[in-house]
Amino acid sequence: MLVRILTAAVGLPLLLAIVLLLPPIGTAVLFGLACMIAAYEMLWRTRLWRNKGAVVLTALMGAAVILWSWCKGCGILTGEQLWLSALVGLFVFFSILFCQLLAGHGKVKVQSIAAVLFAGFVYPFMLGALVRLRSMNGGEFYILVAFLLSMVADSGAYFVGRALGKHKLAPVISPKKTVEGAIGGALVNVLAMLGYTLLLNKCFGFAQVNYIYAAIYGLLGAGASIIGDLTLSVIKRQVKIKDYGNLMPGHGGILDRFDSTMMVAPLVEILLLLIPFAVK
Repeated sequence: MLVRILTAAVGLPLLLAIVLLLPPIGTAVLFGLACMIAAYEMLWRTRLWRNKGAVVLTALMGAAVILWSWCKGCGILTGEQLWLSALVGLFVFFSILFCQLLAGHGKVKVQSIAAVLFAGFVYPFMLGALVRLRSMNGGEFYILVAFLLSMVADSGAYFVGRALGKHKLAPVISPKKTVEGAIGGALVNVLAMLGYTLLLNKCFGFAQVNYIYAAIYGLLGAGASIIGDLTLSVIKRQVKIKDYGNLMPGHGGILDRFDSTMMVAPLVEILLLLIPFAVK
């Protein structure tokens, strides 16, 4: 526990400094590198496909998806250019991947291809919502919502679960998670969002705020956080590993640390487009 706390004490301020003080390209570089490491974790650490060429392809594709998110968020490319670049990139990615499958059809398993698709496209696109959030007008405040909803829900569920947990939420996937912890995490999330909205209104010039929407963010964010966490835990269970990596002592690897954020970030992006809780 002490190692986990010390790692968070060093890593969290560094993360916030990059995403808040640097322009959006800083966030893109950070999470581009994170997705490249995640590709290694998903393929090599899990032993789903220990092929150097596949790992490199997946890592490069993950970085490219993050770059695409930055271009989209900052308006560097037009709508037509964005879709053309996405189509070309995906076509090249799938073509190389399918050629690898054909060349190794006797050895390459479907699980390996699924791992490449997840680590090279699905995960970077969903995590890339952080880059797209940061690129919005007022993005330095919106990206904090994604971190807030994922980290607060996780911490709230942990402490409430330890104090009151009796009923297992997913005993096979994650034995320590409880129904009481999930409910506690959701309530703490709602309170955190209400407090954050009040802060934006009183201290940072956000004149238009909606506390009902903020509460919705908190509830949905808690659910998304649990789904992301359990989804990547299922894979760990199936491949029989404890953590995806040891990059962050006490926290594991990139996929361990940003499992909840994988689901929460795109949810926040969607909600901001549909029902913005605060507008400057």
